[in-house]
Amino acid sequence: MPNIDRANKWLTIVAEDLVVAEDLYKLGHWLYTGFMCHQVIEKTLKSYWCVCRDDDPPYLHDHERIAKGCGLYTKMSEEQKDFLEGIKRLNIEARYQEYKDDVARTLNRDTTAAILEQTKQMHAWILEKLKAKSSTR
Repeated sequence: MPNIDRANKWLTIVAEDLVVAEDLYKLGHWLYTGFMCHQVIEKTLKSYWCVCRDDDPPYLHDHERIAKGCGLYTKMSEEQKDFLEGIKRLNIEARYQEYKDDVARTLNRDTTAAILEQTKQMHAWILEKLKAKSSTR
């Protein structure tokens, strides 16, 4: 399958995930908003991977490793790298309840709003890089 088609499959899922994150935020579900933000970044990075490499992105949830694997990490600012590191803890899908409770205690309307905004900014930045990369392939 051509790389742009694989990338677009990821981006279709990302669009839905971003809407879900925003809806969860409006409902006051901070922990799950954060989880969806984690998913948005992971899948956006995987879409970038698809336009840079011929293989499929790895089945892992480590944003830094994905970004390094597709060459995007070196293009990130220190603030973007810090954001990737910070949202790592929001991958709660298969975590024990105690872990989820600990993470949830660190979130509130303001902290979650900041995470959501940073997610949108990072997503838009990766999309810019993706468009530039796909136009040169």
